[in-house]
Amino acid sequence: MTSTFHDAPPLSAFSDGPRLLADIGGTNARFALETAPGQFVHIEVLPCASFATLELALAAYCAMPDVAALLAAPIRHAAIAIANPVVGDVVRMTNHHWEFSISALQRSCGFTTLVVVNDFSALAYAVPQLAAHQKEKIGGGTALEGAPLGLLGAGTGLGVSGLIPIDDQWTALRSEGGHVTFSPANAQELAILQFAWTRFEHVSAERLLSGGGLELIYSALAQHLGAPDEALAAPAIVERALGGQCALCDQVVEAFCGMLGTVAGNLAVTLGAQGGIYIGGGIVPRLGARFAASCFRRRFEQKGRFVHYLAQVPTWVITAQYPAFLGVSALLAEQLAA
Repeated sequence: MTSTFHDAPPLSAFSDGPRLLADIGGTNARFALETAPGQFVHIEVLPCASFATLELALAAYCAMPDVAALLAAPIRHAAIAIANPVVGDVVRMTNHHWEFSISALQRSCGFTTLVVVNDFSALAYAVPQLAAHQKEKIGGGTALEGAPLGLLGAGTGLGVSGLIPIDDQWTALRSEGGHVTFSPANAQELAILQFAWTRFEHVSAERLLSGGGLELIYSALAQHLGAPDEALAAPAIVERALGGQCALCDQVVEAFCGMLGTVAGNLAVTLGAQGGIYIGGGIVPRLGARFAASCFRRRFEQKGRFVHYLAQVPTWVITAQYPAFLGVSALLAEQLAA
């Protein structure tokens, strides 16, 4: 399916009106209307902190003049991808305070259909639909057709998923792999881990491979190297590193990329993901050429006797601006067709 993003909304090709799609992270909530298969309009990004509940954020989006003008009737079908495990009816976000009952939200909003899935499960379904210009290859390797795919991405947290081929279809894994225990690969990472232990009893991969993780690595390396700790926020760390303004910030980014390479390699050998590993999330696409020049790919392949195996596994960065909408749209369409 080829998906496009439009500024001016076409008439809805769906007989029962536009569909509401949402991609909810720990920091931002992204909303769109799907007016026809793969056509997403009125994309808005709202800060989660501005709303006490998800329902209020949904209501604020639907009340926006351009959105309200397109809705001749109440929305019937909606799908939400959310950065959290989705097991049962009650959803409690890990990296934000929102919690809600899926059935209660459906009744309150008047939806006939409401699909709620983990955000990286939704993103996984988007991967086979990505066009060539929506992804950037990092390093070598060639995808093995029909083989499993792996997916991970750092943002507010660390999302992990995979796609497993079954007959002529894909099944996305409901993974919470970001919470596996972090394992250092060198002396510097051991020092970072030892620093992290002073703050957390359990140091997961997500503790270091996230926005908060960049800040934690910065403080750890400042202590380890005897440098001043300016308590920088993640965006400032990235900005200074990319601008060549701070050697310590550049070391933080390099350490982050190396750790991500190790975790991505772990995912590849765990899933047998010879179809490739895809990197999403908000941080890596922001790094751009700095990520391509980092130690990521070397660390991805650095698995001793399995270096030749991993050298054949391609890695891509997802560069599409709103890829989760592709996946959550496909899941909603699948639900309605059942």
